Amino acid sequence: MEFTIFILRWIHFLAGVTWIGILYYFNFVQTPFFAETEAGVRVGAIQKLVPRALWWFRWGAMFTFLAGILIYLIRMHEMGGALFFSSSYGVIITVGGLMGTIMFLNVWLVIWPKQQIVMASTNQVASGGQALPEAAGAARRAALASRTNTLFSIPMLFYMGAASHYSGMVGALGPWESHGYFWFIVIVIIGAFEANALIGTQGAAKKPLDSVKGTLWYGFLLTGILFMLTLGLT
Repeated sequence: MEFTIFILRWIHFLAGVTWIGILYYFNFVQTPFFAETEAGVRVGAIQKLVPRALWWFRWGAMFTFLAGILIYLIRMHEMGGALFFSSSYGVIITVGGLMGTIMFLNVWLVIWPKQQIVMASTNQVASGGQALPEAAGAARRAALASRTNTLFSIPMLFYMGAASHYSGMVGALGPWESHGYFWFIVIVIIGAFEANALIGTQGAAKKPLDSVKGTLWYGFLLTGILFMLTLGLT
């Protein structure tokens, strides 16, 4: 079992580096570049570069999630559900895993489907046709979900690392049933960010997630809020 956990963790790390690395490439490099470059260059990149990046992106997310959920279930089985959710490791890894799962779902259910529309529209225009009317909205939704994933990645990585390397972040815990307020607040806060990714419009004015700087600040702010909530958990 120790070897199995090690192999799963190795896959989790390897796939996670691929996934998050390309997520950062999209947000920190490609998006600003597309905003500054000529239309012809963007079209060529969307036709030839973006599909390749999205392939590694979505399958990196898939294998990260699958390896992670298997590790999570094995650990919960070893400790038993009640003990697992009453332990420092269980609480911390569940918070990180919740954000990681939402990020995975954003990739496969929001970003990838919306980007397919954008790529189909670009190919149609390149062939002399008209842009798909839904392409602009799809691009906006994909971008907002991608920025939300970038925001979530900051506290998610903090909690993933803390689960095994900073168990003292959570002191002596009572029964897991007594932590309802903690999980309620955590789910509401994370849910508010995710709701913005799914149904928010951000409006015409500049909003925090429209900039890399704003996204990073919100990511660190969310990390701090969750950290303070976790420190108060007893």
